Amino acid sequence: MKNRAILLSLAGIASLLSTSCGSEYSQRGVASEVVAPSQVSDFNVLYNQNCAGCHGLGGRNGAAIQLADPVFLAITDDATIRHVAAGGVRGTPMPAFAQFAGGPLTDKQIDLLVGGIRSWANPALVAGVDLPSYAAKNEADPERGAEVFQSYCSSCHGPDGHGGRAGSIVDGSYLALVSNQELRMNVILGRPAVGAPDWRNDIPGRPLSEQQISDVVAWLAAQRPDIPGQPYPMSVMNRNPGEIR
Repeated sequence: MKNRAILLSLAGIASLLSTSCGSEYSQRGVASEVVAPSQVSDFNVLYNQNCAGCHGLGGRNGAAIQLADPVFLAITDDATIRHVAAGGVRGTPMPAFAQFAGGPLTDKQIDLLVGGIRSWANPALVAGVDLPSYAAKNEADPERGAEVFQSYCSSCHGPDGHGGRAGSIVDGSYLALVSNQELRMNVILGRPAVGAPDWRNDIPGRPLSEQQISDVVAWLAAQRPDIPGQPYPMSVMNRNPGEIR
């Protein structure tokens, strides 16, 4: 009799556990329904998964261009943002995100990213400001750019660009990883996260002109090494291995 009571008790416990576990599994299964990556349609999810690592949460304070900058959004149209997001920028860390270019996102998801980034625009903050153009409109001269650098940039980056109060702006590894367009954006927008001024405030009251921006970018681009990452002069590399000391 006693053994039968024990068996009935164990059976009851097993039944309760089975019911409980089944219910929990069922609820967990509903709650954790997986959405296919191509079906994600929330801008914040798409941005955080694909863009925030470089451009920062909310488009600010990342290592790459600050997308939520009102100046950036005022001088950049949707077609340009879509083109870069979809196809990437060859020779830089900016990858292609569109599926047609080998990335993970559908055309619709690219459009969602573009629309979400555009929603950060704040035209009131740039009303009445004489904005430079997104792309260079005129022929640039690196020799004039050297003079612009000395006047506007050398107080922070040093007379030759190799560093002063701020870091080197002519470091070969850095220049090998950025396009001329990104250099232009850095000159125009500055780097607020590290205290670098925009084109209006390198010298307060004397904003860089359209021509000066183009010229200083041309000078910076001229400092880019022919062979990125090359640690030795070619004269040394051309010696016999036994001659390198």
